[in-house]
Amino acid sequence: MVRRYICNAQMPKTEDRWHQIATEFEEKCNFPHCVGALDGKHISILPPPNSGSQYFNYKHFFSIVLLALVDANYRFLYVDTGCYGRMSDGGVYNNSSLAEALAVNSLNIPKPELINASDIKMPFVVVSDDAFPLKPYLMKPYSHRQLTKEKQIFNYRLSRARRVVEQAFGIMSQRFRVLGRPMPLAPEKAKLVVMTTCCLHNFLLRDRQAAEIYMTHNPVVCESETGTDMASMSQQGGNRYAADAGATRDKFCEYFNSAEGAVSWQDSKIAQL
Repeated sequence: MVRRYICNAQMPKTEDRWHQIATEFEEKCNFPHCVGALDGKHISILPPPNSGSQYFNYKHFFSIVLLALVDANYRFLYVDTGCYGRMSDGGVYNNSSLAEALAVNSLNIPKPELINASDIKMPFVVVSDDAFPLKPYLMKPYSHRQLTKEKQIFNYRLSRARRVVEQAFGIMSQRFRVLGRPMPLAPEKAKLVVMTTCCLHNFLLRDRQAAEIYMTHNPVVCESETGTDMASMSQQGGNRYAADAGATRDKFCEYFNSAEGAVSWQDSKIAQL
């Protein structure tokens, strides 16, 4: 079995800390009740001897997979690295300790609460892209086929929160250039390098002065895109989902299109899409 390296030292232990993260997402990205942004990337490696197709991914290069959950300040809360590059269709996320912890809520994430001054009670959720399955605690965009204006607005609002994980990867890959080209290392050593860069990334963000220097050449606001040399994961499941997951997404969509939950610029943003 493949050996995976997992770090969850920054994962909140209390409901108060989860509330703080949710407040930061709402203040910076206008997505209430968000407790993290989730994404995964392929880290390129040179073909390991006698590995066959284990590390050969759907984009036709050899890789290991980095799965990460990020807070609104670009810090990694959870990191899982080392899966074979060929793993997809649910293999990476669904077999992670994070998926199990979210499913049974062993992380002490707060129970559903009213959103701000509204009468809408919503759960606290993680945001992701199309690669991940839709769950009551894991939100992804609506399918891009036959989108209504309301669903376009939901997708836009979700993308604002989800971009922080893309930007975290972008910051790290620009500073640690070893991530932007095939690593000439055995997979076990490559996994340690990736985990080390994630830890250094978090360490450099702890101090304001160090963080300013670290991110000098990286525009890191929710409205901007930060490039990354790392390839995205393929879809982690089918398009089927449970009724409660769809209902939760629809309630967020309703809120974002209500007087209480709308932001002034969302109509003009989707008009540019």
